[in-house]
Order: sequence, then structure tokens, then C-alpha cells
Amino acid sequence: MNTMISIEQLSFDYGKEQVLKNVNAKFSKGKLSVILGRNGSGKSTLFKIIAGLEKNYKGSVWIANKERKKIKIGPSSPVRLGFLTQFHQTTFPFKVFDVILTGRASFSRFSPQKKDYQEVESILKKFNLIHLKDKPYTSLSGGERQLVLLCRVLVQKPDVLMLDEPTNHLDLHYQVAVLKAIRQLVHEGTTVLCVMHDPNLAFQFGDEFFVMNHNELVPVQSLEKGELKQLLEDTYQVPLLALDHQETPMFAPQLK
Repeated sequence: MNTMISIEQLSFDYGKEQVLKNVNAKFSKGKLSVILGRNGSGKSTLFKIIAGLEKNYKGSVWIANKERKKIKIGPSSPVRLGFLTQFHQTTFPFKVFDVILTGRASFSRFSPQKKDYQEVESILKKFNLIHLKDKPYTSLSGGERQLVLLCRVLVQKPDVLMLDEPTNHLDLHYQVAVLKAIRQLVHEGTTVLCVMHDPNLAFQFGDEFFVMNHNELVPVQSLEKGELKQLLEDTYQVPLLALDHQETPMFAPQLK
């Protein structure tokens, strides 16, 4: 299987606090790889390193066979990365169309061209959001905003899409809508890396799974169900009940 991102012996410290310890992982091309774990476990730091926002790490990160530190951001980059962070606030009442259009800024040096407008129109149609195009972004629900921000990243046509908690603060309807949109992109060949909280949603939508546990990244592909349960209990510090749903492992908190 083609590897898009390869991480070798990656370690990272914030001062004296070790956040990542000898992390090794391979993320496959054209798959949805999900990283699970608790808040503050190092998932977001790992993402910042892969995205090129944090360079003070030990070890190697290879993207499309190039070391991360050597990849220059710009049109000549061998691989285009799209990154959707967890928190995005804007108080300006920009129209939805214009918010997405700003995602095309890296392609148009001075002002948007006809092609840019067409790309925004087409992505809005693709995700059935065209009815929102003239609405102020600030008037949207949380779920609508998240889909609009996803579109803003997607008009950049990334080869690798990185999503940090894309379903955070969303109701169940929009959690599923966002994850279905991501699945569609994977089907079309995009490589997606996604940090998530909820193992059950992850196992239903993802292809490959990793758990951030004690500053290390554990691949769970080959684990037996009992081993997976134990790892998740250790990670989340909650006793779990293992369930079966159409051969997908699912877990519920075990309440006394």
C-alpha cells in the first residue's frame, strides 16, 4: 500500500514536558486515518508538526518522500496540504461565498479570476450548500459553519486534508454530514488525517486507526477486540462495554 506520510522516531517537548515520545507511524495514501486520544495527549501537536506549523521536533516526518522541514509552502510544493483547525471564530459578517473564496487566495496573486468563482460555486453545489451562498457566515449554525470551513479548505484542492476534531461541538446530524462529506473526498482519492474524540464514530467512518496513549501512537489495526478495549480503557480512563455493530467494534461507557 502507498504511504503518503511516514513518521520515524518523532519526539517533541514543551520545555521539560514531553508531549511526543518516539512516535512511529505510516499513513496510507487515499485513506481516512483517524487518531484517537484524550485532550492534551499530543494529537494536536503531532498535527502541527505534520502541517509544518511546528518545526522544533526530533526525528523525521516524510510527506510524499520529502522530509517535512525541506518542503517549501507554495505552488511548487510536491504535495498540497489542507489544514482545518479546531477553533475558528470570525465576527465579520462575510457572505458564505466570500469566506470560501478566500481559500482560493493562494492561486490568485491579486484578485480572484473566473476559475476561482467557478470552483467556489461547484464546491457549494457538491455539498448542497448553494442555498447558503449569500448568507452572512455569522448567521449560520455550528454545523453549517463547519461544512463551509471544510469547503474553504477544499477549494485549495489539497492532496492531504488534515482535520483536527472536525465534529467537535456539532449535533449528531452535522457530525454525520461532515463525516459523510469527508468519506466522499476519500472515495475521490484525497488522503485524510483526522483527529477525533469518539471511537464509535471513528470506527464507523475511518479506514485506519491510531490511539495516542502515554505520548506514543499505537496502531490498532491488528489488535483483537479485547486488546482494543483494554487500550481504549487505559487511554480514556473509563471502563467500557464492547458491542458489535455490523462487524464494526463499538464501545459504551460501563456505568455502575
